[in-house]
Amino acid sequence: MQMIKQKRIYMDHAASTPVREEVLKVMMPYFSEKFGNASSLHAFGREARDAIEEARAKIAKLINAEPQEIIFTSGGTESDNTAIKEITFSNRDKGNHIITSKIEHDAVMQSCKLLEKMGFKVTYLNVDKNGIVNPKDVEKAITKQTILVSIMNANNEIGTIQPIAEIGKICKAKGIYFHTDAVQTFCKLPVDVKAMNIDLLSASAHKIYGPKGVGFLYVRKGTHIGPLLHGGGHEFGLRSGTENVAGIVGFAAAAELAHAEMTSENSRLKKLRDNLIKGILKIEDSILNGHATLRLANNVNVSFARIEGEAIVLHLDKHGIAASTGSACSSKSLEPSHVLLALGLTHMQAHGSLRLTLGKENTEKDIKHALSILPKIVEDLRKISPFKK
Repeated sequence: MQMIKQKRIYMDHAASTPVREEVLKVMMPYFSEKFGNASSLHAFGREARDAIEEARAKIAKLINAEPQEIIFTSGGTESDNTAIKEITFSNRDKGNHIITSKIEHDAVMQSCKLLEKMGFKVTYLNVDKNGIVNPKDVEKAITKQTILVSIMNANNEIGTIQPIAEIGKICKAKGIYFHTDAVQTFCKLPVDVKAMNIDLLSASAHKIYGPKGVGFLYVRKGTHIGPLLHGGGHEFGLRSGTENVAGIVGFAAAAELAHAEMTSENSRLKKLRDNLIKGILKIEDSILNGHATLRLANNVNVSFARIEGEAIVLHLDKHGIAASTGSACSSKSLEPSHVLLALGLTHMQAHGSLRLTLGKENTEKDIKHALSILPKIVEDLRKISPFKK
């Protein structure tokens, strides 16, 4: 397919974001003159260690945690895997039951599926038509064998925000560990791990204009958990492997910038998001997926009847607009989104989904441009669709 030469517009920020110039600037010295191994005792090593500990303290402050409760990882997938598997393995003497939802990220879902094969029991909670988990359902599902509840802070595909504080309160009262995947919400929504009774929290740098390949797992002090990776005992013995110093420094810089701009940027993005949704829903036989208001400020997820989302994405790309049909982690899968199916959509509706996620560089002009070409793309695809009205 021949590309039309024009300005490229990126509307896939839920998949990844560009590294901010300010972030890249603070990272650069750690690729060259400050290249030491943070475990070394000499000056080069101490310099790297100091940088990591400074970054750890900065990130901890943003979620009201203690520095020693922040464990740096390679990203959200590793953090989710560590939380799900290692809480379960380390506490099997207390029970064998896990509670999660049917719309979790694959890093959580696949970890739970593996544990089921190993003899653990998993309850996958339903969500309502907007993708919200009912805290009462969490409470009802808890048994004497339950050792962990894992519910994401906000969904990566449909942007629906979950009642995390309510769920955390229930888990605390029952003495059960509570994990939340906050990859899409860290520094986009206010998070206070103490007030929200969160025991474990996953986050990733590349969703907030930081580098790829670095994330963290918050582990509340006193939590009984072991390491997923074994080796030299780095990160308080919970994550062995030489630390990605440049990445960690960049993560902290990106987090501080995003946190400081959170309120103003969310306000700006909501206006763009709502204008985009309003325009898209004027297209015949289109529906919004996810909650209309309890959703991430930058997230738009819609379904179009009688056409496939992959075709829309390819035609948008031809016009210079980057979008997706759902999670970037499963974009090569031919199966319909498990998230959309959990909302009650049919296979055909799920296949007709389009996700547009906005970011710092997007403007009202971008929204108008997208709305000027999307209706024609949908119309043309429906003309050749085998699925007639």
